[in-house]
Amino acid sequence: MKLERLDHFGIEVSDLAHAERFYTEVLGLSVVTHLGDQVLLDCGGQNLALFGVARPPMPQAERQARISHPLGRGHHAFRVSRADFAAAAERLAAAGVESARPIGWGDHDCMYFLDPDGNLLELVSYRQVD
Repeated sequence: MKLERLDHFGIEVSDLAHAERFYTEVLGLSVVTHLGDQVLLDCGGQNLALFGVARPPMPQAERQARISHPLGRGHHAFRVSRADFAAAAERLAAAGVESARPIGWGDHDCMYFLDPDGNLLELVSYRQVD
């Protein structure tokens, strides 16, 4: 078997409408379709599926632990341009999003942040474009 490429990835959210607004208005993704308890979003030609799942809110202490020590934790990373990365901290802060300070890795920079459900996400921007 040979995997060709990632078709889509899914993220569980407790409030589908709220998550849809976050991923479209704050992160700029566009809706492909609504499918009952899920929303399919376009993410650079691939799909992100938001799945509505009933669950209690993540405790603030757990949210804080995820964002204060994000390295080595499961997450989803989104590649952005240098200009978008430079503006990201301000945009996320204006939207009330919990985020960590940017990290420089030599050839790229990254910034971790949480979606409304506490899912750990990352922005990645490479200093040299292929």
